[in-house]
Amino acid sequence: MSSLSLAARDSATMLRRNLLHARRYPSLTLNLLLTPIMLLLLFVYIFGDAMSAGIAGGSPDRSAYIAYVVPGLLLMTVGSTVIGTAVSVANDMNEGIIARFRTMAIHRPSVLVGHVVGSVLQSVASVVLVGAVGVAIGFRSTDATVLEWLAAFGLLVLFATALTWIAVGMGLVSPNAEAASNNAMPLILLPLLSSAFTPIHSMPGWFQPIAEYQPFTPAIETLRGLLLGSGIGHNGWLAVGWSVGLAVLGYFWATSKFNADQQ
Repeated sequence: MSSLSLAARDSATMLRRNLLHARRYPSLTLNLLLTPIMLLLLFVYIFGDAMSAGIAGGSPDRSAYIAYVVPGLLLMTVGSTVIGTAVSVANDMNEGIIARFRTMAIHRPSVLVGHVVGSVLQSVASVVLVGAVGVAIGFRSTDATVLEWLAAFGLLVLFATALTWIAVGMGLVSPNAEAASNNAMPLILLPLLSSAFTPIHSMPGWFQPIAEYQPFTPAIETLRGLLLGSGIGHNGWLAVGWSVGLAVLGYFWATSKFNADQQ
């Protein structure tokens, strides 16, 4: 069997292990998933009229605000879900299972690959669930073509992969699960400082560049443009650039830390 086949086999085994863990202990995933769902319901039904009036500069239009806020919540869902990955990696590092894996004849990077692929699959499932809630309360994407839907799905997967590698690195450098959860909190807080809930132009002038050029805003605006038919502009390239850059950074950070711990 070739080394590539061995790597694929061991990665599939580690993926199955992580998915079984997620199925047996769903409380962490559910707790993280509740955050974007609760924010979606809160901003639509409590703040929706006021927020929509502020955005449109006229009468309240809750349906318009649902269309505005759902793409942001989908990206926030990705950030919430990958926090569980940081916690899971930290648990593995502290419970001794990684030391056991290192004594076995397995492809070493497969341990991290299993975490990453499992987390991306969980992120996609979480996005589908939050999207279903959005549809249930009135979100519609009637103008998007099949190609735009595929592009939106690809962006979500790419962004989830990038954040997952960052979360894996956070889990590896954390001394315990609680620290990993705290270290990964920016992945939930950053969407709150983006265009997810309110347009950039409504923010204070000094803060607008921070909100505009952080990773979540270009991804949100690109997803919003793909699903709603609005303009994307330069946000598409920024979203892809941020995603690829974070994925590469997270990959080298995580693998270098993982390999250093083996020595």
